[in-house]
Amino acid sequence: MRAQPYTLQFNPKLSLNVAEKHVRDGLSTVLCTGENLWLSCDERTTVERLRQTGPHEYGKHVSYKLTELLDLPGGAESEIDIEGLAEAHHYLWLVGSHSLKRKQPNPDHEDVAKQIAKLAKVETDPNRFMLARIPLLRNEKTGDFELYKTAAHPTKVGEKLQAAQLHGDADSNDLMDLLAQDPHLKPFVRLPGKDNGLDIEGLAATADGRLFVGLRGPVLRGWAVVLELLPELDKHGRLRLGKIGGEQKYYKKHFLDLGGMGLRELRQYGNDLYLLAGPTMDLDGTIAVYCWPNALNQAGDSLVGPKKITRLFDVPHGHGPTAGQDRAEGMGLLDEHHMIFVFDSPTAARKTVANQVQADVFRVSK
Repeated sequence: MRAQPYTLQFNPKLSLNVAEKHVRDGLSTVLCTGENLWLSCDERTTVERLRQTGPHEYGKHVSYKLTELLDLPGGAESEIDIEGLAEAHHYLWLVGSHSLKRKQPNPDHEDVAKQIAKLAKVETDPNRFMLARIPLLRNEKTGDFELYKTAAHPTKVGEKLQAAQLHGDADSNDLMDLLAQDPHLKPFVRLPGKDNGLDIEGLAATADGRLFVGLRGPVLRGWAVVLELLPELDKHGRLRLGKIGGEQKYYKKHFLDLGGMGLRELRQYGNDLYLLAGPTMDLDGTIAVYCWPNALNQAGDSLVGPKKITRLFDVPHGHGPTAGQDRAEGMGLLDEHHMIFVFDSPTAARKTVANQVQADVFRVSK
């Protein structure tokens, strides 16, 4: 299947983080609302908005500082590692990876012992334990969607929309506390994401208030995991997990046979979920798009075998001279027939013009 290239143009004044990494080099998720694309880079505390400027072009870059909209335990100095964006009921939802990370050694450094010691060091960023919603409203004058900390509901008189996040702190949150006791997932909570540890990548929000959260890791004997949550606002203005699926449970678990791959992105279409799947470890490998029919109507925990999932197509990835590059991380629905993909570590061929990067759009046929 051949991709149609789309150009994403970023503002150079808004595009570098404190480490001088350009936003285009670490795109991790993409979401479409009207003529806007919402994107995130995994090493920032911002979300980016672009506007369609041509048939296959997006630009007019705006960057929203999440420190102004949410309570980030680590402030602006600690990355959120945003790995999922979703939209429902006038809110933009976002989720951090919730993962730990292992230090990266330098094989060319003269102090070999010091570099080996790095491999024993595991740490996290306080902002990674983030699941939050932010009011998202369309500006009728410009046509652009905008983010607010609080805003009047556009159709319900006297009701306010307000930013909120799942109760937690710099070390954990309510979801992590539950998963630390889960019989399937608790062994992986304290493992780094790149070691098949717990690593959230992918988020979908439904009209009835549920969230579907995809896990890149762990993959359990070839089975990927999707969590189904029901966040609710408490009297303190914070999000708590509501009971879902009976038996006093606060989440459902769905196990999917994706041939050993973990989740990279989720997108809802009707009662179905589109799944972007790829390697759970830090390596090149097949990246594929699946459709999970009737995903939104699972009465409880589920075990979804290959006969209940349709593999739609594969997305090209780096290999050989481009090893470690062009890994599709974000998948968005432009309309019912077209998906857009953005890539972490894009190749030079995708960056032929300063502050631009090429995304790929594929036609969907189930």
